[in-house]
Amino acid sequence: MDFEQLKTLCGFYAYGVSDTEYQGLPRAISLVFKLSDAVVDQIKEGPNHAYFHHYRTVNAAIDRAIYLIGTQIEAAGYRYFPIAASQSVEGYQGLFSHKEAAARAGLGVIGRNGLFIAHGVGPCVRLGTLFTDMPLETKNETPKGCQGCGRCARLCPAQAIYNLDFDPEHPDKDLVDRRACSEHMKKAYQKIGRGVVCGICMSNCPQK
Repeated sequence: MDFEQLKTLCGFYAYGVSDTEYQGLPRAISLVFKLSDAVVDQIKEGPNHAYFHHYRTVNAAIDRAIYLIGTQIEAAGYRYFPIAASQSVEGYQGLFSHKEAAARAGLGVIGRNGLFIAHGVGPCVRLGTLFTDMPLETKNETPKGCQGCGRCARLCPAQAIYNLDFDPEHPDKDLVDRRACSEHMKKAYQKIGRGVVCGICMSNCPQK
């Protein structure tokens, strides 16, 4: 599979493959999509309509890219299972952690704010994941945490960030109080996308 050609077609910044299993499929393909710096710079104190629209647009691009790659995989005689760019199916979690797969694939680390910090571009990214049984070269790393400055925890208006380092030995350990984060967004930003976005911790991250 020509991932460099797919980068041009689908617009993702980076990709990686890891030995991460889900639904009986042994490998995860992770995609990193970069957000607009100009848009993210505007949300240091809270989200706006431009960010909400950009967030949805990039999510749609991710889902489209995953679908296009998946159809190529099936055409080659293999199977794939897509993970939605943004979908909560149980509590405040998705089917599988995009961040966990991307970190294992060597694309970046997981910060204290629970965000994925991609190598080269920082936390201003969105992720896509699909699982497959196609034989692909993999990379499997033990991701470490961010710089640990604690700026995100200090600036979080919901006080939802525990200011703990990501522990690869316990990847399910919560770094963020998801309920507090969600409830604050719904209350404070209801007029912006019905309160489903914030981005303050991302916009203020020194690794941005």
